[in-house]
Amino acid sequence: MEIASLILSLAALLVIGFLFFKTKTQNSNSQLIESFRNQVTLQIGQINEQVAKLYSDNQSILQKVNTDLTQTLQNVDKNVNSRLDNAAKVISDVHRKLGEVHETTKRVQEIGKDISSLQDILRAPKIRGGMGELFLGDLLKQVLPPSRYQEQYRFKSGEKVDAVIFLQKQMVPIDSKFPLENFNRVIQAQDEAQKITFKKQFTRDVKKHIDDIKKKYILPDEGTFDFALMYILAENVYYEIIIKDENLEDDKTIFKYALDNRVIPVSPNSFYGYLQTILLGLRGMRVEEKAQEILKNLSRLEGDFERVMNDFSTMGTHLKNTFSKFEDTEKRLLKFNDKLGSLEEKVELPPQTAALGQISP
Repeated sequence: MEIASLILSLAALLVIGFLFFKTKTQNSNSQLIESFRNQVTLQIGQINEQVAKLYSDNQSILQKVNTDLTQTLQNVDKNVNSRLDNAAKVISDVHRKLGEVHETTKRVQEIGKDISSLQDILRAPKIRGGMGELFLGDLLKQVLPPSRYQEQYRFKSGEKVDAVIFLQKQMVPIDSKFPLENFNRVIQAQDEAQKITFKKQFTRDVKKHIDDIKKKYILPDEGTFDFALMYILAENVYYEIIIKDENLEDDKTIFKYALDNRVIPVSPNSFYGYLQTILLGLRGMRVEEKAQEILKNLSRLEGDFERVMNDFSTMGTHLKNTFSKFEDTEKRLLKFNDKLGSLEEKVELPPQTAALGQISP
């Protein structure tokens, strides 16, 4: 802006000089013209100096601006590159995580297919019963020693129970088969009326199964306790058994009916608690057996001690008798020695005999 003002001022001076020159007559004073020329030259010199200074200042400013702008651009470039690198890492991590999620989703889908296949398989009663026996045996194996239970125990009647637990001289029978067909229908029912109908059928199935367990496996004359355990493979089925359904006419729950018939329903979780209690009882029985064995050993030791005491007493009597004989014999020897000494004093040997006795070696 200052350069433009100076140029405009110079132009104005030139115009004024030109007009002044034109208005003068030809006989104007040459000295005035020279003076005006000098002033114009001086102004032009000052203007040139100012223009040079302004140019130098502008160059410095431009150089500084250029340096600052370059530095700023470099910083921006570094920040942009850093952010781009971070963004690339984030994108890479996101891609990797998405790949893992995809793999996990595929595995979940495969597990879902396997579960669906397993459900289809378990719909068959024989296979479901086999799974119940398998899980029951595995749970018994985890808690009890092998000598305390037996799987597939056969009674004299020919009936075979899934497992028995041995407690002293009696057994606890365990059945792991359970009717689930109508329970599945209850779950799959679309309306409440169907659920009530299937629930009644399910209740009848379970009660019939309880009656069969009581008839087949509670056999005290063959060494069982006066109760049996009904192992239910699924916790949700066990819950349906122990709760009371208000829609059923019978006031008794299935659980109460089972207890009245001395059949105890157990789920995997509750059965584990029963087994822990039985295990504690078995440990107590082992302690009792060990205590009885210790008492027997103590009784034998007492008998041995009495015999040793008798022998010791007999030996003491013998020692006393021997010591008494020893004392008597000692006294007799002393008396005999005294008598012998007195006899030697009374006997006088002849001189020749004494002399011979001195000469002999």
